[in-house]
Formats: sequence, structure tokens, C-alpha cells
Amino acid sequence: MTANSRLSVGDEAPAFTLPDADGNDVSLSDYRGRKVIVYFYPAASTPGCTKQACDFRDSLAELDGAGLDVVGISPDKPAKLAKFRDAEGLTFPLLSDPERTTLEAYAAYGEKTMYGKTVQGVIRSTFVVDENGKIAVAQYNVRATGHVAKLRRDLSV
Repeated sequence: MTANSRLSVGDEAPAFTLPDADGNDVSLSDYRGRKVIVYFYPAASTPGCTKQACDFRDSLAELDGAGLDVVGISPDKPAKLAKFRDAEGLTFPLLSDPERTTLEAYAAYGEKTMYGKTVQGVIRSTFVVDENGKIAVAQYNVRATGHVAKLRRDLSV
């Protein structure tokens, strides 16, 4: 994926159906009529991803009150996601995309710089999909720490 294939505000959000931590299919279309935050993270149970997931968990009441659902997507298998969810008390869906089809559709997988080296991997990214399935917010290369607070400020939540 190249930088110019990144999604922008107003684009149609790529549809997806992925298994959650329990192996149940969850689709973007399940959220039609509500806003949903779709965030992509590299790996369950790593320090940054745990911090980010716990920040979303701790903000769920306010986000829900503002009409926003949350879905996290990583290349992890459902069993790893279940362990992560249970260990951290996460109450929003974590979806498994080991083939990276959804990650690539959102341009959340590709070249990134890590510790001064260029590598292929998950680009920590967050999107807000509106009630009609359009991209309302597209943020790439977000920081794990402080990201949810910034997103809440940006969305006035």
C-alpha cells in the first residue's frame, strides 16, 4: 500500500466481516446507523497496545453516551484476542485479521519506521465511521499513549 491509498474524510469505509475473540463474525454493517471508532493496532498484550485498549475501555461510557461504538482490529488470532480481552477486562469487540485484508483496505498495514528502520507492519491508525458508512475521521501513525484523550477532544466527547 502506498501513502496515496490512505483513506480520507468522506470516503466510503471499506466493508469488513471478521471473527471476534470468540470466533463470532462482526461486520462493519452491524454498526449502520451509529458512529463507530475502528482502530487498528499491531499486537494484543504488548505494552503500547494494552495502554491504548485500556484507554478505550476506560472511555467507553463517554464514547457510548456520544453515540460512538469502538472496535479494535489486529492481525492476532481469536484465541490471543480472547486472552487479551479477559486479562484487561475489555468490553468492546476485538477482531482478528490475520490475512490483513481489512488492515490493507484501510491502509493500516504497510511501510513504517520502527527504531530507525523501515519495516512492514501494522500502522497504528484510527477511523471514525459515520452512521452512513463514510469516513468522518482518518488518523494514521497515532500514538498509543494519549491517543484516546486526543480523539475525545477532537470529537468533543
